[in-house]
Amino acid sequence: MVYISFIAIACIAIIIISLANMGPTITKPTTVTGSITPSIEASIGTTPRSIPADAWKAPDVSDIPVGKAGGAIRYGRELIANTARYLGPKGSVAMITNGMNCQNCHLAAGTKLFGNDYAGFISSYPKMSGRSGKVEPASERIKECFERSLAGKAPDTSSREVQSILAYMKWVGKDVKKGRKLFGNATEKIAFMDHAADPVKGKEVFVMKCQSCHGSNGEGLLNIDKKTYTYPPLWGKHSYNDGAGMYRLTNFAGFVKNNMPFGATYQSPQLTDEEAWNVAAFVNSQPRPHKDQHKDWSDLKKKPIDFPFGPYADGFSEKQHKFGPFKPIKEAQKELIK
Repeated sequence: MVYISFIAIACIAIIIISLANMGPTITKPTTVTGSITPSIEASIGTTPRSIPADAWKAPDVSDIPVGKAGGAIRYGRELIANTARYLGPKGSVAMITNGMNCQNCHLAAGTKLFGNDYAGFISSYPKMSGRSGKVEPASERIKECFERSLAGKAPDTSSREVQSILAYMKWVGKDVKKGRKLFGNATEKIAFMDHAADPVKGKEVFVMKCQSCHGSNGEGLLNIDKKTYTYPPLWGKHSYNDGAGMYRLTNFAGFVKNNMPFGATYQSPQLTDEEAWNVAAFVNSQPRPHKDQHKDWSDLKKKPIDFPFGPYADGFSEKQHKFGPFKPIKEAQKELIK
């Protein structure tokens, strides 16, 4: 006991001497750089959600069959994931797109719930397109994506590339019957706000939550190969044009809510609904390629409430059709189609 007490007294003495010899701590000023670290913190007001046990699940890649059929499916999946490598501005097969990948808007090669998945795509075709006013096969819809979301040229639908993309989509949705109601299909339609989405407030969300990946000017981040993007451009000449589905705010806001910033999911969103609406409004208020759409939606009564180009069957402005509030437009549309 005497020995232990001696050791304890010696340790206390050493600590006292050390503290006495210490000067004031000098903290080096923090340098604030232009980049902002991506936030993985959820905004106040977001609520964790659960996915139903019977929700659609994509087939496993390991189940792709062998042989010629499997080869087409694998090539189609590769084209979806790395479109620019084959069909971008420096594509090895053709140079007909803006440099984005289909996967930038159809996450995980079209297999993520509420990430614009392909679950019910094939089973829904052929179908009447309100936009074109005619019955379209699935191949026509793929052409439209090349012209709109990829701001490029329409590929030959009989080409190996389009046929392989179709093969992959058929495989992804192989267990989905026509007319089946799917949880998580396409993008979530989040609740309308009672006021317009605000691009100014959306810029604040963009700076804090999106800029570090997509760039301060929405230019995206190119890979080392300078052919493909790690993070896609959100506006500018290499982004989707104003004829793309993402240019419609109800689509983009729902996509953002469930997938952005990086790491967000339906179960664990990082943005409130209002933040999602506002940042979508900010991004879609920035410059991007224009597509002539004067022939789209010839039946004005069927024009989507968030289609931002007139004319309209109702009396609401282009600005309200773009940013909302959308509920009054929705109610007016119901009266028009009675």
